[in-house]
Amino acid sequence: MSELENKQVENAAYTAENIQVLEGLEAVRKRPAMYIGDIGERGLHHLVYEVVDNSIDEALAGYCDRIDIIIYPDNSISVMDNGRGIPIDMHEKEQRSALEVVLTVLHAGGKFNKDSYKVSGGLHGVGVSCVNALSQHLTAEVFKDGKHYMQEFECGHPLYSVKEIGATDLQGTKITFTPDNTIFHSIVYQYDILATRIKELAFLNKNITLTITDLRNTDENGQPVSDIFHSEEGLKDFIKYLDGGREKIMGTPIYMEGEKSNVPVEIVMQYNTSFSENIHSYVNNINTIEGGTHLTGFRRALTNTLKRYATNSKMLEKLEKQKIEISGDDFREGLTAIISVKVQEPQFEGQTKTKLGNSEVEGIVSQLVSEMLTFYLEENPKDAKEIVNKVILAATARHAARKARELVQRKGAFSGGGLPGKLSDCSSKKPEDCELYLVEGDSAGGTAKQGRDSRFQAILPLRGKILNVEKAMQHRVLESEEIKNIYTALGVTIGTEEDSKALNIEKLRYYKVIIMTDADVDGSHIATLILTFFFRHMKELIEEGHVYIATPPLYLIKKGKEERYAWTDEQRQQIVLELTNNGANESGLHVQRYKGLGEMNDEQLWSTTMDPAHRTLRQVTIDNATEADRVFSMLMGDEVPPRREFIEKNAKYANIDI
Repeated sequence: MSELENKQVENAAYTAENIQVLEGLEAVRKRPAMYIGDIGERGLHHLVYEVVDNSIDEALAGYCDRIDIIIYPDNSISVMDNGRGIPIDMHEKEQRSALEVVLTVLHAGGKFNKDSYKVSGGLHGVGVSCVNALSQHLTAEVFKDGKHYMQEFECGHPLYSVKEIGATDLQGTKITFTPDNTIFHSIVYQYDILATRIKELAFLNKNITLTITDLRNTDENGQPVSDIFHSEEGLKDFIKYLDGGREKIMGTPIYMEGEKSNVPVEIVMQYNTSFSENIHSYVNNINTIEGGTHLTGFRRALTNTLKRYATNSKMLEKLEKQKIEISGDDFREGLTAIISVKVQEPQFEGQTKTKLGNSEVEGIVSQLVSEMLTFYLEENPKDAKEIVNKVILAATARHAARKARELVQRKGAFSGGGLPGKLSDCSSKKPEDCELYLVEGDSAGGTAKQGRDSRFQAILPLRGKILNVEKAMQHRVLESEEIKNIYTALGVTIGTEEDSKALNIEKLRYYKVIIMTDADVDGSHIATLILTFFFRHMKELIEEGHVYIATPPLYLIKKGKEERYAWTDEQRQQIVLELTNNGANESGLHVQRYKGLGEMNDEQLWSTTMDPAHRTLRQVTIDNATEADRVFSMLMGDEVPPRREFIEKNAKYANIDI
């Protein structure tokens, strides 16, 4: 027997007695956003994560090493693991099966019993019951002790008690659910979003196999689209994947693993030639995008340990002679790191769990990192020297950036006299009502200025392609005329005592910042450059929902006096069929492909792209911060092969010369 099989045999203690009930369920359907974040695309996919998290918890406890996810043609989802199987025996207090309790009662689950799970993710036990409440139909199957059990639910209510339906050689749990289309805006799952999260879980939990299969689509061989994710090296593989598009300055990543006070800590880090800090932190597999005590502990130990080493090796004497003081930012420039901690009773700030609050974790992480990093630097003097030289370069560049930043601060004051000359401002002074269009080129900017509603829409034309900030030092970014104009127009400021790169958006002048570029290759490149700038230097704007992308039409189709617009090739084909009576009468048909915004007159640009009553804006969100970091570094970096592969996979409707 394998170690996993032995653990599965020794599971007698996991019974109905382990399931503790804390409270009831009805509020979930009334206020779903309180439990899963929202009822849009993000909340829809979160349902899957909650079910998968239960299976991952089984894996963390040592009872599961395979999880299979299937998307069915009707957008229902199944998640199956080979764990112990949810208990199906009678719950003494509730007088119904433990399976039914877990699926219908909030805060009911084995996670509250330390004998069942040492650590767990999910929404503190509300996860799978929330999924049940927000599903029009859910089927739970349990494979346990050679028997196959099943129970079905509608909108969270059981259709019958759990029943035995046959014998089986399987072991584990299978949850199949269909999201309720009366609650969610759409119930269409995006394969790439799910696959990205599944891949992340494989990196965070080494030696677990996760598969995802999409029965709605087939590959070039006619087989269902699918992926298998498995990592033997865990975080070491993860950082290689994230940093694939960057040039490293050290031989191999620094890997640190330890445990203190029953808190396992795993960290991997490496320095590269970029100028951005990319630290990704996790608690029990949850991406804590706002950081928390584990991130604070890591940063403190990193700064103190490296500074102590650099001082003792007398490498900072040159900076001291120039009266340049080193700061915490300098130690993190060009650093990619992944921090993963497992905490028995995590305390998160906010329902969506984006910031860890456990004060004891800060000291644990700090002490472990200090000890292990000190040992690494002493044992690897060549890499240590490269790292310190990188820190010295960062400090020197930061010193040079101070004047540039102060210049932006002075010009960025909230006053008409300090605004960019090219900005056509709006008359409203209420930021919540105002929009700023960042428009490609003076020609399109002129058309947009003529077509806009000047009461609440401002226009800032940008000359050509803005600076690629992925490959530029901070002071070069702030010296760029186009970027200075963006900062100044928005009215934001840069830098605090704690973080010289932090963005202060208290005086943000426009609550909608809309990127509007041509619908061609150059336009896409410019939009990507602008998005890269926002992601690296104004991420707060994206996180708070202020950044949008305009969607101008690709085609104007005319026949007689009738004019219609199309945003995709499929729409164009459909409109042509409708106007020509399925091709029977093409006389007088004219199809114009817009190569740029300047080809539209002001009325056309207003009616299709700028009129709030008819336009379509795509809000820019960060669903997965680690994947966004990887994609931006890959698209804007120097490595061509990964960029080519990404474009070939994702540019389905674009005629791109690669």
